[in-house]
Amino acid sequence: MTTRATIWLFFVGVLAFVLAVFFALRAGVGSVQLRPESDQEAQAEPPKPAVVEDGSAWPMFGGGPGLLGRASGTLGELLAVLWKFTTAGEVKSSPVISDGLVFIGSSDGNVYGVELNSGAERWAYKTEDVIEGAPCVVDGTVFVGSGDGFLYALAADTGQLKWKYETDGEILGSPNWVRAPDGQKTWILIGSYDNRVHCVDSESGRAVWTYETDNYVNGSPAVADGMCVFGGCDAIIHAVSVADGSRIAGIDSGSYIAGSAAFIDGQVYLGNYDDVFLRADIDANQIVWEYAESKGAIFSSPAVTDDIVVFGSRDNLVRALRREDGKLVWTFKTLGEVDSSPAICGDKVVVGSGDGRLYLLNLADGKQLWSYEIGQPILSSPAVAQGAVVVGCDDGNVYAFGSVRANGGNAK
Repeated sequence: MTTRATIWLFFVGVLAFVLAVFFALRAGVGSVQLRPESDQEAQAEPPKPAVVEDGSAWPMFGGGPGLLGRASGTLGELLAVLWKFTTAGEVKSSPVISDGLVFIGSSDGNVYGVELNSGAERWAYKTEDVIEGAPCVVDGTVFVGSGDGFLYALAADTGQLKWKYETDGEILGSPNWVRAPDGQKTWILIGSYDNRVHCVDSESGRAVWTYETDNYVNGSPAVADGMCVFGGCDAIIHAVSVADGSRIAGIDSGSYIAGSAAFIDGQVYLGNYDDVFLRADIDANQIVWEYAESKGAIFSSPAVTDDIVVFGSRDNLVRALRREDGKLVWTFKTLGEVDSSPAICGDKVVVGSGDGRLYLLNLADGKQLWSYEIGQPILSSPAVAQGAVVVGCDDGNVYAFGSVRANGGNAK
């Protein structure tokens, strides 16, 4: 065969190959065009997060007066972003959820009321300093403290000011509430950097009593069994009668207490700045057990179930201990300090970290089920209600996550 014939056959082969590829691709495109439109939409549309109308709420820090960190309702197997709400400052305040609204403070000095379903702003109220504590919603009123030293009472539906009560120091913790002994009035309890816990009438904004300590009161007082229990920078666990503010017990924790205590069945659970987590018995006026294996200070407030207590630490770990004896059940390691206070919903734990992530953990063994990276530290503690998780972040935003099922369907 001549050289010219060989070249000719080569070009014929190349042309045949190109034509074959062209018709194959055209046939493939045609098959996509013939696919039913409904199938295309089903593949393209990702699962949507959902808010569940189950009537659950998280109206205050810790979810309720005992500050147990327990949420009612359920959470889906996965979470996805529902909305993001932007403020003009870091959001160290923890959110609360009540009657379809999210209430939260910001370092920009505002308290915000935000629609849970959409993230749309309902109202904003400006104070004169940062707001780091969570609000507390009782009987249609939002109570919130500010770094300007005032406790504010705002209408939950409009944000209109009802009254403000002045303390002599910053308020960086969250309010709690209790019914008066006559059962008719509601009293609001708030700690301040004036070294006091103040009991304030919810209607008039006037002081009922004050209780003085030897140093700042950072956290929120827990309430149960006719007592409010709290710690502060004097290192003492204080138990005070809510009826008249008289002292019931004072237990030395060994170091100052930055977070809030959980209080149930006469037992107090909290951590301190000396890396120790402990359980104290109010009636016995003594510490029952101590867990001293943390390698960092404990600013996180605990969440408590019937059997275990879960908390974060500045050694980057989330821990679960047995309530009975303080023995370790599990640990989960994050990449940053954990000042965020965990929330327990069913068989799941939700907690933020200084590594900029929000985590969903299995309550039984601490295994990670899901996480979402925001990128800036999360010091805010999550609120959980209606299948949704809401949390603030140092990036100035409030994030809401709705439940989705692992198989792609909406949570129910």
